[in-house]
Amino acid sequence: MDVNAEKISAARLSVYSNTCLVALKLVVGMLMLSISVISEAIHSGIDLVAAIIARYSVKKSAEPADEDHQYGHGKFENLSGMIEGALIFVAAAVIIYEAGRRLSKPADVQYVAAGMVVMGISAVLNFFVSRKLMEVAKRTDSLALEADAYHLKTDVWTSVGVFVALGIIFITGERLIDPVIALIVALFIIRAAYDITRRSTEGLLDVSLPDPEITAIEKVMNEHATDFVDFHRLRARKSGAERQIDLHLTVPRYLSVKDGHDLVEHLEAEIRKALPGSTAIIHIEPCDKDCMKCKLKDAEKVFRGV
Repeated sequence: MDVNAEKISAARLSVYSNTCLVALKLVVGMLMLSISVISEAIHSGIDLVAAIIARYSVKKSAEPADEDHQYGHGKFENLSGMIEGALIFVAAAVIIYEAGRRLSKPADVQYVAAGMVVMGISAVLNFFVSRKLMEVAKRTDSLALEADAYHLKTDVWTSVGVFVALGIIFITGERLIDPVIALIVALFIIRAAYDITRRSTEGLLDVSLPDPEITAIEKVMNEHATDFVDFHRLRARKSGAERQIDLHLTVPRYLSVKDGHDLVEHLEAEIRKALPGSTAIIHIEPCDKDCMKCKLKDAEKVFRGV
């Protein structure tokens, strides 16, 4: 399957699963009068909106560069992550408000067994969907799908927490457990929102690639150090799934235009091999008169009597 088609298919799966869970949790939560179950419905509702945004962003980011977006559309995935993070913060605020009200005015929770069944279904379904999304996200280097996978992974743990809480309510009849668990769910949601927002912001602000990837680029250049004088002004950023790299390459002044072009083509190809999904642009500069390679070349000419 094509990489972009695989990303869109995974995002579509997330939309379908979240739609079912939102409807199921909301209906059961309203019947139960359970703030923890309703908070899970809100959580899944935000996941659904995030999944829809992720599906749009991976589809949009796959579009080729055009006249208005000459560097491609990769940052749509970063923008998607920012929006998803903001939505999760909103969901957490709503849950905290409702849980606070329920703490001051406890209410009986009805149909506890039904709620436990729904939470069990939610945990199992989101476990498999999040694992699938994360596999595709890692394989395709998609920030939008990775953010969506983190949403669902958080939903797995919060669903398990609500399941346990409902079990305790079922056994003890203690009503305050319901809003307390809702507050814990909100804390999980806030942590996920922070992580997603931070990573998305890094891409939008053109934060440099992580040290291991910069090291991989430098390793490629150092392996070919005998072919040029030096390299400098190395810059590297990420736009969606694409890494954009540029640097200046100093070459001996005696190098022909064709030889210089061939060298650059080879180096760019090696960088793309080391970091798949990269675009590398290398600017050539001639060396100065004190270049050791040129001095050696001149000495060689003299020795040969050229």
